[in-house]
Amino acid sequence: MKDALIADFQRTPVGKYGGLLSNIRPDDLAAATLKALLDRNPGLPAGKIDEVILGCANQAGEDNRNIARFASLLAGMPVTVPAYTVNRLCASGMQAVINAYTLLSSGLTAIVLAGGVESMSRAPYVISKATKPFDRGLEFSDTSLGARFYNPALAGQYAPIAMGETAENIAERWHINREDQDAFALLSHNRYMEAHRAGKFTAELIDLPGLRYKDAGAPKDENVRPDTSLEKLAALKPSFRTPGTVTAGNAAGLNDGASALLIGTAQALQDYGLRPLARIAGATSVGVHPDFMGTGPVPAIEKLLAQTGLSINDIDLFEINEAFAVQVLYSITTLGIDPQRVNVNGGAIAIGHPLGNSGSRITGHLALELQRRKARYGIAAMCVGAGQGTAILIENLHY
Repeated sequence: MKDALIADFQRTPVGKYGGLLSNIRPDDLAAATLKALLDRNPGLPAGKIDEVILGCANQAGEDNRNIARFASLLAGMPVTVPAYTVNRLCASGMQAVINAYTLLSSGLTAIVLAGGVESMSRAPYVISKATKPFDRGLEFSDTSLGARFYNPALAGQYAPIAMGETAENIAERWHINREDQDAFALLSHNRYMEAHRAGKFTAELIDLPGLRYKDAGAPKDENVRPDTSLEKLAALKPSFRTPGTVTAGNAAGLNDGASALLIGTAQALQDYGLRPLARIAGATSVGVHPDFMGTGPVPAIEKLLAQTGLSINDIDLFEINEAFAVQVLYSITTLGIDPQRVNVNGGAIAIGHPLGNSGSRITGHLALELQRRKARYGIAAMCVGAGQGTAILIENLHY
């Protein structure tokens, strides 16, 4: 097998729902990210890219019909470069990277651009088609988040459940209280702001023309709240149950963004003068009960460690996507991870969680943070709607 090596990573800022990026189509967001990678690596002819793979969770609007292909064409790539789109809901961007890893490892490709995109702001409303004349029982849905047109046969086995309800299930079963969730949410914002002030996001962020920030020194990621506090978080009402513990403050929001990684074999990177940053050393996915989908990172990480012969103590850094504070706290406690090694620059509670984008974002950011700390191994992991977990192992080549 050949090594799959990460050579570069770029992303857009993450926008709030209805915020700065809401006037930009998702295919344009993805195209801007792909073009930025190409512009940063002029020694790589675009025509030498073997595949473009993008994750996208919605695919109900402007992101329909293979957004990866449209984005690659918008980025000015030759028509000879193929592209396809994958969907593993929240882990779609990570799955795109994993697909690149398998293609490169097998020798089927030499250079791949892989990433993810989501515009939850621009997700459309949809209406079902009539199945009989004068049918008045049509279903109307907002596709920003959650399942729609749920199969009645499946509902009899696994009732449809809001993602926030699954988080409440974890809080209730494993006795994770509101105070701990709020404290973790505050930590996410504080860590993000520390990283922002240290310039840790500068190298990975691309400039999008026309964006107007209130303050030149403010974070480009629009979701973060620098002025939040435990008092402000405690004042928020539970969003899914009364009484409940999950609020808008200790959960990720609805967001917009795109990201992409340049990944290749050692020979291909050498041929085009590209410096490898990290090696993708393993990846896996698992299934869990849909009602407890937030537990997915735990068995995914355990399976990945078993496959690679490593232990928890061998892993220097973890990026566990912060869909909800409670599910990250569950992962930390269950796996026995040192919290100081988890989401060291903040996570999705601060940055935001554009579904198809987050997996590639945390994978790319992890590769860069391993470099900064001269650490060897990192794992990025995600819970996935409908009950799954996905994890990827990264090895820094310059530790």
